[in-house]
Amino acid sequence: MVVVLTVTPAPLAAQMQSTAFRQAVATAAARDAEIAAFYKANGYDSIWTGNGRDRKRRAALIAALSEAGNHGLPSGRYDLAGLETRMRTARSAADLGALEVDLSRTFLQYARDVQTGVLVPSRVDKAIVRQVPYRERGSYLVNFVKSSPDGFMKALPPASREYNALMKEKLRLERLLSKGGWGETVHTKTLKPGASGSNVVELRNRLYRMGHMKRSAGQIYDEDMVKAVLAFQRAHGLAEDGVVGPGTMAEINISVAERLQSVVVAMERERWTNMERGKRHIEVNLADFTAKIFDNGKETFSTRSVIGHRASDRQSPEFSDVMEFMVINPSWYVPRSIVTKEYLPELQKDAYAVNHIEITDRQGRRIDRSAVDFSQFNARSFPFSMRQPPSRGNALGLVKFMFPNKHNIYLHDTPAKNLFGREVRAYSHGCIRLADPFDFAYALLAKQTGDPQGFFQAKLATGTEQTVYLEKPVPVHIIYRTAFADGRGKVQFRRDIYGRDGRIWNALSQAGVALRAVQG
Repeated sequence: MVVVLTVTPAPLAAQMQSTAFRQAVATAAARDAEIAAFYKANGYDSIWTGNGRDRKRRAALIAALSEAGNHGLPSGRYDLAGLETRMRTARSAADLGALEVDLSRTFLQYARDVQTGVLVPSRVDKAIVRQVPYRERGSYLVNFVKSSPDGFMKALPPASREYNALMKEKLRLERLLSKGGWGETVHTKTLKPGASGSNVVELRNRLYRMGHMKRSAGQIYDEDMVKAVLAFQRAHGLAEDGVVGPGTMAEINISVAERLQSVVVAMERERWTNMERGKRHIEVNLADFTAKIFDNGKETFSTRSVIGHRASDRQSPEFSDVMEFMVINPSWYVPRSIVTKEYLPELQKDAYAVNHIEITDRQGRRIDRSAVDFSQFNARSFPFSMRQPPSRGNALGLVKFMFPNKHNIYLHDTPAKNLFGREVRAYSHGCIRLADPFDFAYALLAKQTGDPQGFFQAKLATGTEQTVYLEKPVPVHIIYRTAFADGRGKVQFRRDIYGRDGRIWNALSQAGVALRAVQG
């Protein structure tokens, strides 16, 4: 978008340096502490409304605001048209002073939005307990006037490969939306190889427009269509069987507009994590049911995971922390909520219920169940703790990975291996279970020992709790992405199992974010 700026007339340029202009700036800035402090420090001089370097700053801001929609930001919030009108019509020092401050206010709003997000995550969903890396607001103005205007603006959005891939996908989907999307939905719940008829034609046409198969006139669910369905299932985290069952059909019939919403939400989420992730870091994508290790930006290990149940009190939260150690042959110290909600009612019926778990007093001594009348206690008054000693049947399996946090969330092994074969894996009380915990441990230990497997197995063979500290703690990022780029930069999609992305989209929409259909 090309914007022609009106050059400030010479008489007004002189007025800008006048006492009247400075007074107008001081008055307009008084309502905002950070802006007022900035202008006081610079003597209430202009940074936007003059000529020379001001003109470059103004042009950089207008160029950035004109592209705000590309980032999925609420363009109306910045009122670019109104600002341009005021630039053309300002006629007094008072007009220019008020405009000067409003340009700074708009700049600060845009800078915060594009760098660290439009929304405050915890206000949208209480399980998103992420600490967004907000920058000091006033620092934007201080650093901007010291920098190349264009360079500063271009450096504000996340520079990650992920963000760039999402922006590219957003533009692609917007073009598709302008052309009618993926066409007609498939009007049946299931289709199997060998089927024929109008529903197969609908499926073929939709898979073609999605880019999973070449154009053809076939009306039979043949081998080419099986391959296309497998590719679709792979790109959407579905069981890869080449059959369009109810789950696959539901995903195939999701519209371009809905997928575009997922991408816009993912871009907002990427802004919430616009920070250094760590040269080596762990990423748990709850929506993808995976835990991965990244080294220098490349995925070096991946395993399936089981996450918290969909029930609101068992969902896994989103946050970042640092993994410090692992415990081999761990005991499971049963969380108080499980003790009182699940086990106490059973003990009140039968004192010997859940007998694979020890009941201990405040000093950690094992108590004699036969000597206790559990019916006298309720959730508040129950005075005991419960502990499951190390064993292959332990709820934590044979190893847990610790990044101590107030949410009591960690990664661990599990004896319930059958759950990893399921498509949707939301069964835990909130912690993250790993399908390949030993291999995960070997990958972590490989940085500090020449024989990670031998080292680990020796500790395991003791049968007793063994704490092993990581010589270099590893950042852990528990995220939730229903749209994300794979290793080739291709965006994949997942189900919104907790409904969080739906709530984020609603909040973004209320803030003024709207879907666009653009011509390409």
